[in-house]
Amino acid sequence: MKQISGGVTAAKGFSAACCEANIKYKNRTDMAMVYSETPCECAGTFTSNVVKAACVMWDQKIVASGKPMQVVVVNSGIANACTGQEGWDACEATAKAVEKELGVSADSVAVASTGVIGMQLPVEKLVAGVSAMSKTLASTEEAGTAASRAIMTTDTINKEIAVTFEVSGTTVTLGGMSKGSGMIHPNMCTMLGFLTTDLAIDRALLQEALSAVVKDTFNMITVDGDTSTNDTLLLMANGMAQNAKLTAKGADYDTFCEALYFVCRFLARKMAGDGEGATKLFEAKVVNAKSKEDARTLSRAIVGSNLSKAAIYGCDANFGRFLCAMGYSGAKFEQTDVELFFESAAGRLQVFKFGTPLAFDEELAIKIMKEEEVTVLVDMHEGTEEATAWGCDLTYDYVKINADYRS
Repeated sequence: MKQISGGVTAAKGFSAACCEANIKYKNRTDMAMVYSETPCECAGTFTSNVVKAACVMWDQKIVASGKPMQVVVVNSGIANACTGQEGWDACEATAKAVEKELGVSADSVAVASTGVIGMQLPVEKLVAGVSAMSKTLASTEEAGTAASRAIMTTDTINKEIAVTFEVSGTTVTLGGMSKGSGMIHPNMCTMLGFLTTDLAIDRALLQEALSAVVKDTFNMITVDGDTSTNDTLLLMANGMAQNAKLTAKGADYDTFCEALYFVCRFLARKMAGDGEGATKLFEAKVVNAKSKEDARTLSRAIVGSNLSKAAIYGCDANFGRFLCAMGYSGAKFEQTDVELFFESAAGRLQVFKFGTPLAFDEELAIKIMKEEEVTVLVDMHEGTEEATAWGCDLTYDYVKINADYRS
């Protein structure tokens, strides 16, 4: 596998476009389109929040139908959540506008929205945006990057990646883009994400691979404990690499899963580190746990604790906060088995060993925690399983951003 430059347009047959539709933002792009020359097998995962945006329900219907997907249209600024029948009608109008402009069936058009909940989308602006983007679709790297920027809300950086890998001697490409900065918490994939590949693969295998990879990537990030109404991750495979179609598990399937994990992990870490108001990526790695689920539960509890996040921001090696979060996580363990370390590019420091606090160099602790990426490593000494979760520090700016989000 090789990481290459680019994103959603890296794979054969995919193009993208964006435009200034003035949905909510002014003087910036706020709509994006991803298009495949040929219909795609598709897979998706969606929010577990009972309150689902209209676009989530629209896309769930497409994925469940088994029909191909060919186009995705995304808007930022307004989430189209808690919008009733009018919200569903906006999805339908967008899809029909694509059908008119590009000649693809409306039921092969996915839609996604991100932004303020409870506001209605201006349908006329959506339709105009579709018309404009249909005329400017391009397969260039620049077009993919521009699309990744158009879907941002409070994100400070765009998030995209592409890789190539070999399937039985055929070069295959997988690319993707995502957005997410706030209302991020594990329970699906906590974001908007769009992945494109020219791999030829059976739909059921595609869905199985995506559902499995999500567990240890997007489901392992948290920013603020809030699971969004709009979480959507779509994976489109158009088969244009012309590899022998994957219809069963084996070495080629495993290679694809490795590439998919790499891409999703990259995007997940980018989202966690770009949390609203964040100054650093906060990673928790739990090793030698009794079970995989225990390792996941413990690592998520550590990065999800507001007190832990505040300690990371303040460069305070207050290890009791991290142990406390582990203790209420629901996982059962003996604290006398636990060792806890702080790690970063500046070094490694052990602060807790088998139920007992250790004397440590406070200046070294501060130096370690001042880095842009800080890891809390916990060795459970109870088994062989491990998991890693990602979050960010909790800063004053998080409150500032969300106190006046609608304005």
